[in-house]
Amino acid sequence: MVRKKGTALLMVYTDVDIEHDAEFNQWYNEEHIPERLSASGFLDGARYEALKGGPRYLAVYELESAEALQSDEYLRMSNNPTPWTQRMSPNVVGRGMVRNVYTQIYPEGGDDPDTMGRGMAPALQIGRMDVPANLEAKYNEYYDTVRTPGNLQIPGCLFVRRYQAVEGGPKYLTMYEFEHEKVPETLSWEKQRGQDTMNEYIGGTYGHAPGSPGVYRRVFPPRAF
Repeated sequence: MVRKKGTALLMVYTDVDIEHDAEFNQWYNEEHIPERLSASGFLDGARYEALKGGPRYLAVYELESAEALQSDEYLRMSNNPTPWTQRMSPNVVGRGMVRNVYTQIYPEGGDDPDTMGRGMAPALQIGRMDVPANLEAKYNEYYDTVRTPGNLQIPGCLFVRRYQAVEGGPKYLTMYEFEHEKVPETLSWEKQRGQDTMNEYIGGTYGHAPGSPGVYRRVFPPRAF
């Protein structure tokens, strides 16, 4: 089995003005993603476009661990950008760029070959949250023992992982992997959400980052549907 999922994520979000859009996408797909995936510790990667929430573009890299971003190989790439990167990087043409590194907190471990060997999902829902310190213990307990097991019963919901920030914020990220982007619009999803009592259980509320939760459709590698 070729392992496609690790214990950390690199997430890069950005909006791009229309005059840069075509070349930005070409640069990302033809040069930047292949370059990054050639580095040790980068297991897989894909680009997504927001259908709900934002920012518009999201690049997701599956990392063996967060230490992949400290390797000599990665740092050499990062510190010596190509001429195209110097023109088209989100740091240059992007608006509202967000770069986060997250390490996985749920589920622990993960050796199922069907899951660990599966490529990047056709669609994602990304939740980015900060939680008041006095509510965190109950928040994490409810998410791991009630909300996530319930959502995994919904047709089309392939996998759910939760993360804590190593670089950037907000502190918590939940990544739902979907068969298609319409899963959050199904009756099964709405029914499950209607049964959710997170706020009552934790005795308070928590805050989403702007644009969260976002629903994203994979645009590279291209989907067959």
